[in-house]
Amino acid sequence: MMTSSSETIDASAAGTWTLGDLTVNRIGFGAMRLTQPGPAFSTGPSGDRGRSMTVLRRAIELGVNHIDTAAFYFSPLRSANELINSALAPYADDLVITTKVGPGRDPSGVWTWATPEQVRGQVEENLRQLGRDHLDVVNLRIARSHRAESVADHVGALAELREAGLIRHLGISNTTADQLAEARSIAPVVCVQNRYGIGSTPEDQALLRSCGEQGIAFVPFYAIAGAGGEAGTGGGEGESDEVLAVARNHGVTPAQVRLAWTLHQGPHVLAIPGTGNPDHLAENIAAGAVRLTPDELALLDS
Repeated sequence: MMTSSSETIDASAAGTWTLGDLTVNRIGFGAMRLTQPGPAFSTGPSGDRGRSMTVLRRAIELGVNHIDTAAFYFSPLRSANELINSALAPYADDLVITTKVGPGRDPSGVWTWATPEQVRGQVEENLRQLGRDHLDVVNLRIARSHRAESVADHVGALAELREAGLIRHLGISNTTADQLAEARSIAPVVCVQNRYGIGSTPEDQALLRSCGEQGIAFVPFYAIAGAGGEAGTGGGEGESDEVLAVARNHGVTPAQVRLAWTLHQGPHVLAIPGTGNPDHLAENIAAGAVRLTPDELALLDS
């Protein structure tokens, strides 16, 4: 059972996985919620800069060595990449920063999607904001409306940047099994970042298992938020009785149960929960030490 001392548990409790040649603790940190306290990508107020930088530094103290970010994670006054750079540079040798290209937002917040020719500009934007000479992992994020289309041109553009040394490893996000296979025919793929959590479809579950069989990390987003999506846990439906029952069994929060369930889906599954709250950060990381029983997993899967 977890106790109030859970904040002393660090990210190593979740075990490790290797992204290409980069070893990371299986529970990391997602930067999306650093820039504003309300729903991500909204017109709401920006987050407190000092608080966000404290969260980032505390994450490193708690053993996080895998941070997920993107240049399009920004609010009117805050940029996730800039916060990461200001809080953590010079970066620890073992810190892996994963970013995404494909989507973009103009200063007013309007979304755009990069052509293959525009991908290099997005990579360079991330490099500049993060203050790095290369990116550890770059995920090609695919629009939901394009999940039946070829990704060859975009992956090919990223593969060229990998050969040039601007990118170390490639990943693919919001993808299908067919697109993953196409991408792997062009360049090595070290991770898949898709929406996944309790209640995901059999198709999603099959892709997760397939990634494990191929030695590819599966990195769910919205594992805690579920139906809430960008709005967070408060934006979804009420918590299920099953999750609440397991949480009571362990003396933890429903969010910790959801993260623990995610990590139990396979040794290749990573978690990147995001928060702008130092207390929630410690709880998220402590979820890596929650061990669910087979009966509890069956209950949650039901």
